Amino acid sequence: MGEIAADPTHPRYQSLLMRHRLEEAEKKGMLAGSALIAHGRGEAFDYMIGEQTLPSALQATHQALAYLSQAKNPVISLNGNVVALAGREILHLAHHLQCPVEINIFYRTPERMEALLSHLHEIKQQEGLDVDILGAEPNARIPGLEGPRAKCTKEGIFEADVLLVPLEDGDRCEALVAMGKTVLVIDLNPLSRTAQMASVTIVDELTRVVNNMNRILESEEQTMLLSTYDNQATVQQALDHISTFFAS
Repeated sequence: MGEIAADPTHPRYQSLLMRHRLEEAEKKGMLAGSALIAHGRGEAFDYMIGEQTLPSALQATHQALAYLSQAKNPVISLNGNVVALAGREILHLAHHLQCPVEINIFYRTPERMEALLSHLHEIKQQEGLDVDILGAEPNARIPGLEGPRAKCTKEGIFEADVLLVPLEDGDRCEALVAMGKTVLVIDLNPLSRTAQMASVTIVDELTRVVNNMNRILESEEQTMLLSTYDNQATVQQALDHISTFFAS
């Protein structure tokens, strides 16, 4: 990846870095045309939460990580934006958790799938990571969904008991919950159907979440499921914080 034309001391450096990653991914054919629009929408919400990890988001991160660590068949589902923004970090997370990742995209074409798979396999080889990368040959379908996103692998998403699905669409999140899965999402929009439907919603920026998870796992910090965890309360706390943005 080429050098980003911005000073690391720039107050918007991280945002500029994420945009640069998307630009590079688009050049490689990894993204659909709507990818930059979706990212821009998320950036707006990130700005309203102060481009920081809120205490409620960190608690949700710990809860999600506890679910992943204790799962029998955890899987991380990836779309194009996730691969472009945090492919390296996600593969490190999967390596720590000893779980597979699966590419599942709405605008599925052979060219896009090849670009995404090649990108991940290149990172896997460079970093020496032990991670199964699924999605090239779907052999199952998610009930209740139409179109390409219904396609999945039996050994991956279909049989997973716990799924981390960053930047997910609401109808797919709802379909996965209906299958009886624990669905963990990363979504900067606390009002989205995804945020409202998920088992655990982390209202935070993708790379901050994944870096937090990797840091926790590398420090061997204990993660325990909280019986008192209330996802609706977590989402509401994010909304309450956003309301202060407009009140200031």
